[in-house]
Amino acid sequence: MVEDKKPDNVVFNPETKKYDAALKPYATSVGAPVITITDTIAWKNRSISKVNHKIEARYLELKAEYDKMMQEFEFNKLIYNAKFNFEPIIGKVYHLYKRENGESFLSIIAPEECRFNALGSFYLNADQIWEKI
Repeated sequence: MVEDKKPDNVVFNPETKKYDAALKPYATSVGAPVITITDTIAWKNRSISKVNHKIEARYLELKAEYDKMMQEFEFNKLIYNAKFNFEPIIGKVYHLYKRENGESFLSIIAPEECRFNALGSFYLNADQIWEKI
């Protein structure tokens, strides 16, 4: 069977048996507007850079907050493992010292008033969390 050949200026798809000039990604006639592809590479690069900076900044904020929380945890662990013979009062400042045998103890005596090996001064807040001063 002889195929019916269409003229060159007619856009006909022999596979689908349809005229599909409107579906082509390129101009199909002399009077058709020029199709230009937008350059999205610059936009993508700018967007990637912005997103990377934003994510990195958020990561650094979270990491700093985590480091602060872990330091607070270590201080609280150190103090709650120390020896003391009194019940600390919320809102007061206490001082942590280390004995020569490595044992730590909590005291109300300030480092300026004694000759103990001071590890730091701490404040007991309303949540019963020790904050280093």
